[in-house]
Amino acid sequence: MIVSPGRGYVFVHIPKTAGTAMSLALEARAKADDILIGDTPKAVRRRGRLKGAQVAGRLWKHSKLSDIAGLLPAGVLSTLRPVTLVRNPWDRMVSYYHWLRVQTFDHPAAVAAKSHDLRGFLSDVDVATGLRRNPYASYVAGGAEPIFIRLEALEQDLAPFEALLGFSLSLPVTNVSDRIMDWRSYYDAETRDMVADLCAQDIAQFGYAY
Repeated sequence: MIVSPGRGYVFVHIPKTAGTAMSLALEARAKADDILIGDTPKAVRRRGRLKGAQVAGRLWKHSKLSDIAGLLPAGVLSTLRPVTLVRNPWDRMVSYYHWLRVQTFDHPAAVAAKSHDLRGFLSDVDVATGLRRNPYASYVAGGAEPIFIRLEALEQDLAPFEALLGFSLSLPVTNVSDRIMDWRSYYDAETRDMVADLCAQDIAQFGYAY
């Protein structure tokens, strides 16, 4: 997450949507008073600025907009434009599953990914509940009108954000999962429909299709 009062935006990092690449591109041009939250190099160097911050929720790289209420003076946050990346849910689930399988932290989703095939992972109660409760729009709810950038239409959807920034962005390739690039090869009819059900709101809102 990056909070930039000087440039008028808040970048909200939804997991497994190329958010790390966006964070790196933005922090390369960060202003001195930008608030960087995460594990990218400049965010780590500025981490001390967050000490003692009193916010509404958890303060980490995947915080929702609602989580950081209290980070800025009253009325300032509401003036900033929320910006976030979104991704075809079928592609995202394959990436998420393979990424979790090589993680070492203790989390129910990581345990499920290491213990099951993709069908079992999508069937896991904790995984399914998390997906249903956290559609893309929930990450930027409660603020100004958000800018949604579809990963599949990056050049087109970046334009409004670049206009706000006043410069162009070039996203590096990072956090690539060890997986076959054609995500369709991981699905059968049953698992395809499972994702359609779990991510129905995202699919409807952004016009995604299998």
